[in-house]
Amino acid sequence: MALRKLPHPEEAALRPSRRIRGRDPAERTSRVCVGVITGAQGVHGAVRVKSFTANPEDIAGYGPVENESGDWCFELQLIGVAKGVLIARIAGVEDRDQAAALRGIRLYLTRAALPDTAADEYYHADLLGLEAVLGDGTPVGRVRAIHDFGAGDTLELARPGAPPVMVPFTRSVVPVVDPAAGRLVLAPPPGLLDDGEL
Repeated sequence: MALRKLPHPEEAALRPSRRIRGRDPAERTSRVCVGVITGAQGVHGAVRVKSFTANPEDIAGYGPVENESGDWCFELQLIGVAKGVLIARIAGVEDRDQAAALRGIRLYLTRAALPDTAADEYYHADLLGLEAVLGDGTPVGRVRAIHDFGAGDTLELARPGAPPVMVPFTRSVVPVVDPAAGRLVLAPPPGLLDDGEL
């Protein structure tokens, strides 16, 4: 299975991995967060952009991006790269003060602008908020975040009345992913969920 990463736990990102393409199914929108403006670059209005796409430069190739509220739509013109961020120009942003004022703005694309996922491939936004249950229907928790610590994607499950648990996002541990139904099914190996709560 493969992930199309949509950013950070509270945001939605776009990066393929072995299993995922990054809220509660009822809260899903037709937009996906693909990056964030991290600050100004230089004195001529350029901005620094942290991209959540598989290939960072692709953030400018999908078309115009929007801010979180959707009331500002603009194109990113990439002009460079620096230590984990892209350097971009935005029409109408002419000086450092204007660029600095944009810090923290999340960048969204319409879902239709993104590539379709392959079979058994998901965007992080498709997984965040899904209910996690065991094969017999016993609730375990909800997907709160997706992490990649280098050995593959891991789901962080928030559990009521119990500490969060990390679950490898592999076909053997998560054999069923059903975003349309708002759930995924776990087949955890012995000891993975042991804490006396289940």
